[in-house]
Amino acid sequence: MVARADFEHSDGADGAEVRFTGRLTLARLGDVPARLDALGPIATLDLSAIDRIDTVGAWIVTRAAKEHGSKVVGASAEAERLLDALASDKSEYRVHRDRRPAWMRMLEQVGDASAAVWNELLGIVGFFGAMIVALGTQIRARRRLRWNAIVTRFQTVGVDALPIIGLMSFLIGIVIAQQGAVQLEQFGLEVFTINLVGRASIRELGLLMTAIMVAGRSGSAFAAQIGTMKLTEEVDAMRTIGVSPMEAIVLPRVAASTITMPLLGFYASLCAIAGGGLFCWVGLDIPPLTYIQRLREIIPMTDFWIMLIKAPVFGILIGVTGCYEGMQVRQNAEEVGQRTTSAVVAAIFLVIVLDAMFAVFFSTLGWN
Repeated sequence: MVARADFEHSDGADGAEVRFTGRLTLARLGDVPARLDALGPIATLDLSAIDRIDTVGAWIVTRAAKEHGSKVVGASAEAERLLDALASDKSEYRVHRDRRPAWMRMLEQVGDASAAVWNELLGIVGFFGAMIVALGTQIRARRRLRWNAIVTRFQTVGVDALPIIGLMSFLIGIVIAQQGAVQLEQFGLEVFTINLVGRASIRELGLLMTAIMVAGRSGSAFAAQIGTMKLTEEVDAMRTIGVSPMEAIVLPRVAASTITMPLLGFYASLCAIAGGGLFCWVGLDIPPLTYIQRLREIIPMTDFWIMLIKAPVFGILIGVTGCYEGMQVRQNAEEVGQRTTSAVVAAIFLVIVLDAMFAVFFSTLGWN
C-alpha cells in the first residue's frame, strides 16, 4: 500500500523540528498542510524519510520554509531541483480564490459578455468590409465570378431547403389561421382570418422563418466547412498559390445566400398562405376562390416590396456571419463546433434585430 504523507515533530530550542514521511505528493497530502500550519514556529524541515515528492509537495515545504525561516535538510537530488525552482519563482500564489460579492461577479460577467458581443459585431462588420473590397478588386481586375461555385451553393442553400421550408411554412400558416380564428370568432369576424394570414405571411413571418431556417442550415454549414478548411490548412494553401480565399470561398457562399433568400422567402409565404387557406376551407367553410379573391383585395404591393427589400439583406447577413465564424477557427475540431454554434446564434439574433428595425423604418414611411 502506498504510504500517505505524514510528519513527526519534536520541540527544539528555536522551534519545532519536522520530519516528513511517506509520499509528499498531491494525491497523498491529506491534511498535512493544515496540521503543518498549526504547529507554530518551525526550525527544521527534514525530507530524508520521504518516498517521493512532487511540485505541490515542494511548494508546501518552500512556503513553510519562507514563513518560518526554516532550514530544509535531507533533500534528495530530485527534491533539491524542485525546491530550487520554486525558490527562484517570485509569483504570488493564493490558496483560495478571492471571495467577492455575487452582485460584483454578476456585473463582471455581464460586462465580459457585452464586450464579447461588441467585439463580435465589430469583427463581422470588418469582415463585411473586407468582402466588399475583395469584390471591388475582382470587378476592377475583370476576373470572372466563380459561377460554378455559386450554382453549387444554389443547390445546397436553396433547392435542398425547399422541402423543410415548405412544410414549416405550411404548418405555420395553419397555426396562424387556427389561433386567429379562435379569437376573431368571439366577435363574429372569422372572415378577417384571411387578412391575418395573408399580411403576416407576405410581410413578416414567411421571410423571417425562412431566414431563421437558412441560418440554421446554411449558416452553420458555411462555418463548419470553412472551419474545417482552416484546420486542414486549405485556406493557407490557397493564399500560397495566389488564390484569394475571400474570392474563392466567401463570395460564392454570400452570393448564393443573397440571391436565393428572396426566392425562398416568397416560396415560404405562398406555402404559409396555402396552409391558412386549407384551414379556412376546412375549419371556417370559406371556399378557396373566396379566399384567393380576399387575399388580392387586402394584400398591398408594399408588403411584397418590403419582403423583397429585406430578403437580400438577410441573405447577406447570414452568409457573412457564417463565413466570418468559420474563418475564426484556429486550434482544434472543438472550436469548429463552437464557431458553428456562434454562427447560428449570431445570425438569428441579427436577423431578428434587423427585422425589428425594418418594421419601425417602414412604419415611419407609411407602409403599413
